[in-house]
Amino acid sequence: MRIGMALNYAGGFKETVAELADYERAGLDIVFVAEAYSFDAVSQMGYIAARTERLQIASGILPIYSRTPALLAMTAAGMDYVSDGRFVLGLGASGPQVIEGFHGVPYTAPLGRTREVIEICRKVWRRERLTHDGKYYQLPLPEGEGTGLGKPLKLINHPVRPRIPIVVAAIGPKNVELAAELAEGWEPIFYVPEKAADVWGASLAAGKAKRDAELGELDVVAQATLAIGDDVSGFLEFGRPMAALYIGGMGAKGRNFYNDLARRYGYDKEAEQIQDLYLEGKKDEAAALVPMELLEKMSLVGSEGFVRDRIAAMKESGVTTINVNPIAGSHEERLKLIEKIKDLAA
Repeated sequence: MRIGMALNYAGGFKETVAELADYERAGLDIVFVAEAYSFDAVSQMGYIAARTERLQIASGILPIYSRTPALLAMTAAGMDYVSDGRFVLGLGASGPQVIEGFHGVPYTAPLGRTREVIEICRKVWRRERLTHDGKYYQLPLPEGEGTGLGKPLKLINHPVRPRIPIVVAAIGPKNVELAAELAEGWEPIFYVPEKAADVWGASLAAGKAKRDAELGELDVVAQATLAIGDDVSGFLEFGRPMAALYIGGMGAKGRNFYNDLARRYGYDKEAEQIQDLYLEGKKDEAAALVPMELLEKMSLVGSEGFVRDRIAAMKESGVTTINVNPIAGSHEERLKLIEKIKDLAA
């Protein structure tokens, strides 16, 4: 089981990267760099590539709407080159608030667009002359659009790898099915292993039934707060604001995927109350209503025995990579957490 870590996109980037070499030596396998409406992820990942040697570097995620499919492919090939084949392309649809509000692009057909983006990326990496006659992307532009001078081109450079791993962030049934069918990896959010089969089992099975054997087994990337000890339960509170932000604030009524997921987990009443409070600007009150059971079950916070049992539950549910947020008072203590989780997950 691989151990990953996500970098905070709100600040402290340089300080964290300065410590990554230590995490690398402690056994960290992969680092994920987010891109919301923050600094772009690509420049930061290039910086990480120059400061590390073994660590895999993943976008976590690049939105499919903010770059053309060909640029996503070029970016991935460039990152794979500067990192000597250590890059993983994490893709996702983000949400209408960010895409329409920050990028000014209509949030339409996330499923179909993701499928076509993946197809186009793989054509680019194989250095095929790029043609694509899809519903959402036509390359070159068809007759009657643009100047009419577009030509099928192929990537000038030879990529380090002809197929760069793709991880799709998804929680909706059809999106999860697509990830299981087309991507090397799938990254859900708020992962509760005991409920994964009920919520996503049918979608995963449907996608895997259409999966190309050349893709190998699906890498399932689950996120978890990490703290090990007999008096660390208070660290669960660190997860409340983020959970409330997603469940309550990442979308309007009826258009919040994370709120829908909380309901599918059985927290209908809490999900509704959290959203109402958050949209009223009462963020602290919303955070206070995030169920402790949810925080506990999607975390690795507790005694060593508890954490060992949670890892076993994750493995049993199909998780192959745990993306942890180690919480401790010092860099040295966080390093020990990475070493410990590597040992427990072995």
